[in-house]
Amino acid sequence: MKRIISLILVVFIVGGTITLTGCKKDESYEKFTDYSFDYFDTVTTIIGYEKSKQNFDKNCDKIKGLLDEYHKLYTIYNRYDEINNLCLINSIKDGKHSELVVDAKIIDMLKFAKEMYELSDGKLNVAMGSVLSIWHNYRQDGISSPENAKLPSVKALSEANKHTDINNLIIDEEKGTVYISDPQMKLDVGAVAKGYAVEKIAEYMKQNGMNGYLLNVGGNVRAVGDRRDGTKWTIGIENPDTEDTEKPYIEYLEINEMSLVTSGSYQRFYTVEGKNYHHIIDPETLMPSDRYLSISVLCKSSAYADALSTALFSMELEDGNKLIESLENVEAMWVITDGQQIYSSKFKDYCIKE
Repeated sequence: MKRIISLILVVFIVGGTITLTGCKKDESYEKFTDYSFDYFDTVTTIIGYEKSKQNFDKNCDKIKGLLDEYHKLYTIYNRYDEINNLCLINSIKDGKHSELVVDAKIIDMLKFAKEMYELSDGKLNVAMGSVLSIWHNYRQDGISSPENAKLPSVKALSEANKHTDINNLIIDEEKGTVYISDPQMKLDVGAVAKGYAVEKIAEYMKQNGMNGYLLNVGGNVRAVGDRRDGTKWTIGIENPDTEDTEKPYIEYLEINEMSLVTSGSYQRFYTVEGKNYHHIIDPETLMPSDRYLSISVLCKSSAYADALSTALFSMELEDGNKLIESLENVEAMWVITDGQQIYSSKFKDYCIKE
C-alpha cells in the first residue's frame, strides 16, 4: 500500500505522492489534521482550516462516516451484516451469482466504471476480477514468502480472461439491482472506487459549506475550496525513483477545487527472480504494464483522475496523450522507465516554477 513519508517542517501527506507545504494563512483560521487507517485498506488524511477544533472534529466525523459507508459498500474482500456490497455481488450461490438489490451508490459507481471502460477503449475494466484476483493472490504470497515467490501461469490467466466481459455486468436501475450473468466473472473496482468515493464526499462537503479542506485517501487527493485565505494548495508528486533521496519530489503543483492522483509501478509489487511485478495489469497482455514508472492525472474530479491514471498505464504514450488532450480540463504527466517526464499540453501551467 501507499505509505506515509514523514512529518517534518513540511507536512508530507499519506500516499507516497503528495505533500502540502505551509504558507501564509488567514489568522482567524487554524490548520487541523486527522489521520485514519480504517477505509479502503489505506491511510486517510484530512487537512482542514477551521476557527475551532470542535468545528474540524465535527466535519471530520461526517467525512469519516461517509468514507466508512463507501468502504463497506465497495469492498470485494469483506461482507457486512445487512449490506449488499460488492463482495456479496461477487459471491456464488448454487453455482451462480445472485441478482441483488443494492444501494444507489453502488449502481452509480458501476455505471461510471462502464463509462470509463468505453472512454478508455477497455483499458479500464472492472470486470477483470478473475484475472486480478490471481495476481493478488500471487503477490500476497510473494510478499509474505519472498523465497517462494512465483508468477501465475499464462494458462491460468488466459482461462480467467475468458470471464471478463463487462457486458455480463447487468445493472437494472428501475429495479435497483446488480447481477453478474457469468458465474466465473468477478468485479474488481480498485481502479475507480476510492476516487469515486472521494469525489462524492467532496461534492457533499461543498453542498454543506465545508470549505478549506484537503482530502487524501491513499493518494487520491482532492482539494475542497482554497486554504481559507484565498491561496492555493501546494501538492507534490513523488519521485518514482525511491532511491533518489536527494529529490523525493519531481514536481510541485498549485491547485484549488481539483484532484491529483498518481499511479505508480513502484508502490505495490513483489519480486520474482530479481524482477519487480506491480499491481497494474494490462488487459491485453494480462501482465503488469511495463511502459511507465508513474502517471499523474490532474482534473476536477477525483473519480476521473483515479480511473484515468490506471487506464493510461496500459496505453502507448501517443494514445494516452491523445485521450487526455481530447478531454476538457484534464492534464497528465508520464514518467517513463528511463525517468523522463512527459507532459500533456497544459500540465505545466499548474507547476511551480523553480
